[in-house]
Amino acid sequence: MKIEIVTIGDELLIGQVIDTNSAWMGRQLNSAGFEVSRINSISDTEEEILNILNETSQRADVVLLTGGLGPTKDDITKITLCKYFDTHLVFDEQVFENVKSLLKTYVPNINELNRQQAMVPANCTVIPNSVGTAPVMWFDQGGTIYVSMPGVPSEMKNAMEMEIIPRLLKRFSNGVIVHKTVVVSGIPESTLAEMLNEFEQSMPNFIKLAYLPSVGRIRLRFTGRGNDKGVLEGAIDELMVPLTAIVGKSILAYDDLSSVEMIAAVFTKQKLTLSTAESCTGGNIAHQITKLPGSSNYFKGSVVAYHNEIKINFLDVDPMLLGQFGAVSQGVVEQMANGARARLNSDYAVATSGIAGPDGGSKEKPVGTIWIAVAGPFGIVSECFNFGSLRERNIIRSTEMALVMLKRMVDKDDELGAGGLGRKA
Repeated sequence: MKIEIVTIGDELLIGQVIDTNSAWMGRQLNSAGFEVSRINSISDTEEEILNILNETSQRADVVLLTGGLGPTKDDITKITLCKYFDTHLVFDEQVFENVKSLLKTYVPNINELNRQQAMVPANCTVIPNSVGTAPVMWFDQGGTIYVSMPGVPSEMKNAMEMEIIPRLLKRFSNGVIVHKTVVVSGIPESTLAEMLNEFEQSMPNFIKLAYLPSVGRIRLRFTGRGNDKGVLEGAIDELMVPLTAIVGKSILAYDDLSSVEMIAAVFTKQKLTLSTAESCTGGNIAHQITKLPGSSNYFKGSVVAYHNEIKINFLDVDPMLLGQFGAVSQGVVEQMANGARARLNSDYAVATSGIAGPDGGSKEKPVGTIWIAVAGPFGIVSECFNFGSLRERNIIRSTEMALVMLKRMVDKDDELGAGGLGRKA
């Protein structure tokens, strides 16, 4: 069974609005055992809508469309659907009652545009939209199901969860899809693939392995397909033993977690505290940490020490060290980490100092040179990276690597003995 998603709207194509609908729908459908074979984004013109309907009819069992169902002239999806399905619009009293009920608190007078919301193609099945005025329309033609939904995320999600997925489950006998993601760091993708070559060949044929590289990490996604969820989960769990034997300490997590989520989990569990001292990252590490709810339980604060004066006065960095080696150096970044840990009274501290770019580099220290240090109860580690010439990418990569280094230090310290945790060095 093949499902395709079609999102309609010029705002998606020009980057004014990010298509979050498709990603959410893909996750929900996959959790229900359905596979999405293709995602399409098109402009809201009659020609493009008719073209995509013709194309998808040749290759998909289910086509889920979002967008273009509003009351204004640029919303043409309903009219175009009528043309494609050779039908016409009719007034639906139940839809109109829903429109009036939803609008009565803030629209005193229902106008003709509001009334137009209740016009639906004559040959569709209307599905209730309890959180919006645009109806959800279900067409069943030529062996393909087409469902047209509003593009407003809250309305689409409600329709998918309450109506569309339950109806698809009744209609199609689908199997079970089980995923497990293992996060690996410190091994290039090609090297990792070579290491796991024999391992992959030994896996059961109903389990597939995908490599998902991103900044500072690779996610190994194991996907099992079958009819028994317990059997699939058990088979994937058995693979973790040989995988761990091969990849070893390069594994950061046995779940699909971001580095920030990993830090939150371990610091919360072990009741540890954290602070940051940031120069080239400009507070981005602290920003990523505090985006997660509950971070106040373990995150003490941050010093954004962009100027050397701040490094000296707030983080106790030695001026002579700055003068001799410069701000982008091992000694300085280590003193920044130790200074933040002492000043903010935290168990761990992360520090960054580098040349984010696009200018400011030299032959000895080119743009992209980043020093990162992590200080903890058992000592300090630091490492130098060169992430290239793009400023935004340098900040993102520095943030990710700082969190990875922190996670590795906490794990190592935990192995040395929890009795040392929480004591300042």
